[in-house]
Amino acid sequence: MAVCIAVIAKENYPLYIRSVPTQNELKFHYTVHTSLDVVEEKISAVGKSIGDQRELYLGLLYPTEDYKVYGYVTNSKVKFVIVVDSSNTSLRDNEIRSMFRKLHNSFTDVMCNPFHNPGDPIQSKAFDGIVSGMMVQSS
Repeated sequence: MAVCIAVIAKENYPLYIRSVPTQNELKFHYTVHTSLDVVEEKISAVGKSIGDQRELYLGLLYPTEDYKVYGYVTNSKVKFVIVVDSSNTSLRDNEIRSMFRKLHNSFTDVMCNPFHNPGDPIQSKAFDGIVSGMMVQSS
């Protein structure tokens, strides 16, 4: 499961970042923000191809020694980043896709809330519950 989940706005500022080992929180913020360069590269490369029928799921952005970073971009250019522990070899690509799909559906529910202003940090308990279900349970 994920060790860090982030939602980044179209203008590249964080709407939501949550990491499980809270002592490494700054490291995960750095990892998420460095992954945005790779996301921008992948988006611009796809934009040059035939039509604009792009895949929302960007796949593995880059692996590090300890973690693997995956990306997803919505049609409105909001970016989702999931950081997974590299030691977890049982996690398949289709499981990562389903995590992003679940995250995107929950994000859509937050945006449909008439009391939420788009661009504000996400403070929904329902969204937080979905993210908690995707995170590694620290013991």
